[in-house]
Amino acid sequence: MSSFDNFVYAPPQDPISILYEDEDLVVIDKPAGLLSVPGRLAEHHDSAYFRVLDIYPNAKITHRLDMATSGILMFAKHRDAEVGVSKMFQARTVKKHYVALVQGQIAPQGSVDVPLITDWENRPRQIVHFELGKPSQTLFELVDYDQNLDVSRVLLTPITGRSHQLRVHMQYIGHPITGDKLYHPEPARSQLGRMALHASYLAFQHPLQGNEVEIKGVVPF
Repeated sequence: MSSFDNFVYAPPQDPISILYEDEDLVVIDKPAGLLSVPGRLAEHHDSAYFRVLDIYPNAKITHRLDMATSGILMFAKHRDAEVGVSKMFQARTVKKHYVALVQGQIAPQGSVDVPLITDWENRPRQIVHFELGKPSQTLFELVDYDQNLDVSRVLLTPITGRSHQLRVHMQYIGHPITGDKLYHPEPARSQLGRMALHASYLAFQHPLQGNEVEIKGVVPF
């Protein structure tokens, strides 16, 4: 049975918060619980993409965040910007950081380098698969550890961009992200009422203007 069989989509209705904007790009702070792009069903139509389209009718999404993940999400305002951003992501010249709360006391720093593939019988779950998986690498750094909650705050830097990469990698090393309904064995242990994963930082050289752009978001947990 899928984890989403009893799922009811009820995204937050707060207005979209814009973190950065120029004539080519717009960057928003996506709330947890809102889809990046619309789902197949009519009731899953509401999404960050459609909310941005209401303001910028020609906007194109450039990357995605899981519905349960909050934080920095970038859109291109027109086709040339979309092409430029796509090349930037393909070349891996974009610096991205996430902040997460994970179960247990994690090592001061390290990396996870294990290949991932879709678990087709349990979609949308992803799994580690050394024969068929695609290469996936994440760097992590401990920020602090709360002994009372047995929870570590970590800074995560994805080197690759696989689906659910950060979530599966943290689970793989024994430190699942708190509140993660797919990969934490006891998601209800978290008092946040959400998965504690936030896209907090994005930096890149502007694909059309050439200047350095650095965007920092406020972590809501």
